[in-house]
Amino acid sequence: MTYLHHLEELRRRIIVCVVALVAAVGVCWLFAWDILHILERPAGNIVLHYLKPMEPFLVRFKLALFGGVILALPVILYELMAFLSPALKRKERSYALIVMSMIVAFFGVGVVFGYYYIMPVGIRWLLGIAGGQMVPVLSASEYVSFAGWFLLGFGVAFEMPMFIWMLVALGVLTPQQLRKQWRWAYLIILLFAAIITPDWNPVTMFLVAIPMIVLYELSILLAKLTFRRRKRRAAVGEAVG
Repeated sequence: MTYLHHLEELRRRIIVCVVALVAAVGVCWLFAWDILHILERPAGNIVLHYLKPMEPFLVRFKLALFGGVILALPVILYELMAFLSPALKRKERSYALIVMSMIVAFFGVGVVFGYYYIMPVGIRWLLGIAGGQMVPVLSASEYVSFAGWFLLGFGVAFEMPMFIWMLVALGVLTPQQLRKQWRWAYLIILLFAAIITPDWNPVTMFLVAIPMIVLYELSILLAKLTFRRRKRRAAVGEAVG
């Protein structure tokens, strides 16, 4: 395939991704208020307000955009894999499909975990700081931005095992390095937990950090399995050679 053919293939894949994203945003626009009701549940009995004439439109657009990105993610990942597949062998293509499926699965687990276990605790703590001395008037636009970015951040955070596994598969890291640098890894996890946590409550931060630490240990296990398989293949290759 020539360079121009690669560019044409890339253009077609990008068009498909854009069409899928636009379609997903359109679907989420139609169900935007249902999505808003779902996002309100972790906060309990709250009433959202809008402060500017444009705010209802912006709220609906944000809901459609956040929902559309999540809904279109499998299509975008598939198009990425399809673009890279000609450079892969048949066995590598099957592995790539499994990897893409796991990326989607880990992202979904992260979003669900953050929604059910972290957001309710964080929001209750934030609202409880007022101590009954203030009455909350929550902006719908601010709340949707807070919830959307928080859930997307959690979804990305749960991609850590796949990210580390790919670095090991590419030979950038080894299981020994991952185990040796665990203190730095834990520190980075705690810092990341502090960044994406809706408040600085230590309890909430540890609720975020603990599953990420578990995922890091899972990453080391996956790295060991990958490393052993690569060594066996190298040994077989040397024996055949």
